[in-house]
Amino acid sequence: MFRGFVPLSLDGKGRLAIPSKYRDALHERCGGRLVLTLDPGRCMLLYPYPDWEPIERRIMELSSFHPLSRQLKLILVGSATDVEMDASGRILVPAPLREQARLDKDVVLVGQGAKFELWNAAQWQAEYDAAVNFTAALEEARNKGTLPDELRDFAL
Repeated sequence: MFRGFVPLSLDGKGRLAIPSKYRDALHERCGGRLVLTLDPGRCMLLYPYPDWEPIERRIMELSSFHPLSRQLKLILVGSATDVEMDASGRILVPAPLREQARLDKDVVLVGQGAKFELWNAAQWQAEYDAAVNFTAALEEARNKGTLPDELRDFAL
């Protein structure tokens, strides 16, 4: 289970050093084999290879005739790239994916359970600042009747 966020830097070659607190779990889970792909939200997703495979199968079962399904395939599967941690725990983030996700030197790696999100640091900060207003957004959704069912009885 990956959680928390870590500000990091991409080196001049586009390599990202996976924080040591995640390396052992990644080696155990997938031998350092990972999949990077673009997220429609303009960040990147980083999956251990075994966790990516069932997602990719489900996506590929979607109809190629529906425009939204086709777009999802294009983004998630079409940009998916296998990467492997090197002996120093680094992965190479390919230049085309860095460009699409607008990643520069300063990035943020965000644990999201079975996967990570990789964000441009400034963009992640803007998303995080907006999420801090969750209580107001939640109340607004309740008042408008647009609150998802799974959040109706959710409590911490």
